[in-house]
Amino acid sequence: MSAWEERDGKLHREFTFADFSEAWAFMSRVALLAEKSNHHPDWSNSWNKVVIDLVTHDAGGITASDRELADKIDGLAG
Repeated sequence: MSAWEERDGKLHREFTFADFSEAWAFMSRVALLAEKSNHHPDWSNSWNKVVIDLVTHDAGGITASDRELADKIDGLAG
């Protein structure tokens, strides 16, 4: 996994885009991907930045599902 790191028991990554529109478009693509995977991130957005944390709450930590979603998100980020 590229820039993902384990932080506080979660996979964590921060993305920076040119502006709010690009950040929002990215979040929209991730939302569709997450819904299709039935695995939803904890995330936040502030202008051109998107912060994503992945953890399987039911399992109490990081699972293969989190790593798979992280790889798919990397594919969206280019």
